Amino acid sequence: MKSKKSSRLKILLAADELAHDLGPGNLSLEAVAHRAGVSKGGLLYHFPSKAKLLEALVEHHIEAFDAMLSEKQKAKGDECNGLLAAYLDLVMADFDKKQPPPSGVLAALAENPDFIAPIRQYNRLLLDRLKANATNEAAALIMFLALEGMRAMQVFGLDVLTLKERDEVIAALHVPIEAGKP
Repeated sequence: MKSKKSSRLKILLAADELAHDLGPGNLSLEAVAHRAGVSKGGLLYHFPSKAKLLEALVEHHIEAFDAMLSEKQKAKGDECNGLLAAYLDLVMADFDKKQPPPSGVLAALAENPDFIAPIRQYNRLLLDRLKANATNEAAALIMFLALEGMRAMQVFGLDVLTLKERDEVIAALHVPIEAGKP
C-alpha cells in the first residue's frame, strides 16, 4: 500500500513541477508520467483523467497547507491568538522561500474553474477557525484578507509591493496578535 501512496505523491509532485516549468495550460498526462517515472497506465490507475489529476493536485495543495498550519499551531501551544500567529508565520515563510507560486493549482483552474470550489471551502473554514481563535475577530478578518490578497497577487503575477511595503504590512499584522497576549 505504501508504494501506491508514494507513486501517487510522485505523480502529484511531477504534475506541479511540470505546470511550473511548461505553464499551466501545457500539462499533459504523458509528460507527467515521464517526469514521475511511471507508465501512463500507472498514472491512469491513480488518476483516470487529466481532470482527476488536476482535482487531486488542488486537494494536495490544500492538505499540505493545512498540515503545515496545524504543525505550526501545535508549536505555539495554547498561546493566545496562536492560530493567527501560526497562519502569519506560515504565509510569511512561503513568501520568504521566494519559490514560484503553485502552478499546479493554476493548471487545474485553467482546465476547470470549478476546481476553485475546494479552495473556497477551505478558505471559509480557515477564516472561521481564525476568527474563533482570535481575541479580536475583526483583526483576524483583516489579517486573512491581507495575507490572502498578497498570496493571490503572487500567484497571478500581480505583486506590486516592494519588500519594504510588504514588511510594513506584516509588522501591522503582528500588532493585534501581540495585543491579545496577556
